[in-house]
Amino acid sequence: MSSSPDLATTTQPPAPAQPTRSQRRSNSKRERAYLPWRYLGYVGYYVGAGLISGAVVHHPMAPARYSMIAASGLLVFLLATVLNDLVLAAERQPLSRILRVLGTSTMLSFGLGMLSGGMQHFADLPERCAVLIPLGIVLSFVAFFLKEAKRPWRRIFSLTGLAILILTAVTFFALRHIAPTMAESGGGHSHSDAVTEKESDEDQEGGHHSDTTNPSSQPPASPNATHPSKEPGHDDDGHQH
Repeated sequence: MSSSPDLATTTQPPAPAQPTRSQRRSNSKRERAYLPWRYLGYVGYYVGAGLISGAVVHHPMAPARYSMIAASGLLVFLLATVLNDLVLAAERQPLSRILRVLGTSTMLSFGLGMLSGGMQHFADLPERCAVLIPLGIVLSFVAFFLKEAKRPWRRIFSLTGLAILILTAVTFFALRHIAPTMAESGGGHSHSDAVTEKESDEDQEGGHHSDTTNPSSQPPASPNATHPSKEPGHDDDGHQH
């Protein structure tokens, strides 16, 4: 039995056109020209995250100072993001994509800062870092998939997201269990102790200056006090006249 000519035949999509030699040469030249700028972008990533990591850990010690450091780190991180993801992108990005990149990059920078800063200073501030580390894991994970994935919520609420959630819970309870022992042993160099020592040194210096500037006045010693054995009516040789 012969096949019917009316049967629909499947058509294969045409193969994508291969770039010509001139196009490949042009792309290679552009990549070489962009390489130093990409380097600056990656430097900005790490410098910004480093500034934020120190600021989120030490913020309670000097809120105004470390808020400025965190804002500076965020600015550096966002400039690096704009350079790598928008300026050097192969295609022009729409406004919605630009806003999404900036928002998720802000979340990502603080998530990485909490994670790296908490790991670095856990011995110094165990109670605070026991919260920062798990929070940094969750925040950086969510921010990364919101920024990079085409269907972010499907990737977040997946087996990978469940594994991250379990890891975060285990990390939190483990660090909360270890933190009291770290605080009792006094491991690491304590920033709070350094602040206390500095204040005590300033108090001692202030007391020393007050002693030198305001010496206690003593009444002059009477001649009788210096020579109590001498009495009126006696000369130096001890004979009475």
